[in-house]
Amino acid sequence: MPRIAAFDLLDAVLGHKRLLDEALDQTPSFSKLPERDRGLAALIVRTVLRHNGEIDALIDAFLDTPLGKKGLSAKHVLRIGLAQLLFLDIAEHAAVDTAVELCGSADLAPYRKLVNAILRRAQREGRALLAAYDAPRLNTPVWLWDSWVDAYGIETTRAIAAVHLQEPPLDLTVKNDPAHWAEVLEAQLMPSGTLRFNRKVTVTGLEGFAEGAWWVQDLAASLPARLLGNVEGMDVIDLCAAPGGKTLELAAVGGRVIAVDRSAKRMERVQQNLARTQLNAQLVVADAETWRPTMLADALILDAPCSATGTARRHPDVLPLKTHADVLKLANLQSRLLRAAVDMVRPGGLIVYCTCSLQPEEGEQQIEALLASGAPVELDPVKPAEAGALAHVVTAQGFLRTLPSHLAEQGGMDGFFAARLRRL
Repeated sequence: MPRIAAFDLLDAVLGHKRLLDEALDQTPSFSKLPERDRGLAALIVRTVLRHNGEIDALIDAFLDTPLGKKGLSAKHVLRIGLAQLLFLDIAEHAAVDTAVELCGSADLAPYRKLVNAILRRAQREGRALLAAYDAPRLNTPVWLWDSWVDAYGIETTRAIAAVHLQEPPLDLTVKNDPAHWAEVLEAQLMPSGTLRFNRKVTVTGLEGFAEGAWWVQDLAASLPARLLGNVEGMDVIDLCAAPGGKTLELAAVGGRVIAVDRSAKRMERVQQNLARTQLNAQLVVADAETWRPTMLADALILDAPCSATGTARRHPDVLPLKTHADVLKLANLQSRLLRAAVDMVRPGGLIVYCTCSLQPEEGEQQIEALLASGAPVELDPVKPAEAGALAHVVTAQGFLRTLPSHLAEQGGMDGFFAARLRRL
């Protein structure tokens, strides 16, 4: 039953603080489901996570006394029921009945009547209460909201948070001739050359999958590698490479790529994608902080581990799981990786540093600190013309800064930071 799997996944994320992707791989009740039911279970959980602030506010409004720690499982059931009832295209009686059925275990049986009563009340009053809520702010943790207001202002922060409430479209990067593949796949051709689907599709069933004509990659994630320019015939290092989108991009335009990542399991996925797309790269399983190439590279891209706050539209579990302490810890790692990257590139070579984070500590401040440290690099500012129709993502300082609210009418994009440096 998909609702049982949804319950287990939600408990893994909100109860045990595990990332949703990890839970999807490791939850037996989910993996045993047929594909269609897996899709429903995952959609329910993502919907709960997107609207968690609103849903929990409704639960609090309908309860006379808080459920407390012992009632956490019952709260998960209510979250699942309310997500189906108020945010998904599921018949109201089915939303209520299936949620109540989840209270069949000994632990949940005492909450069966309460769950039924609250969901019945939500049928009558829930939508009116939701209409009065400030959804973008309520669904964004306070520390993130405040940090984005400081960095981008209140209007942009509200726009970012609003995009997070929508299921994102699917983006593809093609090896060549995006206009042709847009026509073949009946996809929207975005200004960057990315193909976008605003309808539900099965990736493996699309034409071009088997022959490796394209790969899944968010529009924003496809931009940083392009800042290296024409890398045909050049030695290029992709640090922290998995899952491999940037490796594929660089290999597709003729770069001699060395992809480095510390996770052997994640590098298996890179190898699979290289095989499917018939592209070549040297794969190295190693810690990017200590690994060094046998020869200095012509160019390097470092997509550093980060808080991933820019990906919340696709990974809504980021919002309840990440903390400011995570940002500070990761910023220290990013600083060390940046210094290591400088040692891997020949004088005159280019380095692109990027993160899928909206936090300045993981973006602009990293570059400012590196330049102030006296490291043998200089900023090579990105010019608006390099971004073409997306010139608005280039900042006055010459950084690339995409926001989820960019192209919001067309589905938005991930939040990315990228800076280009030249080795002295």
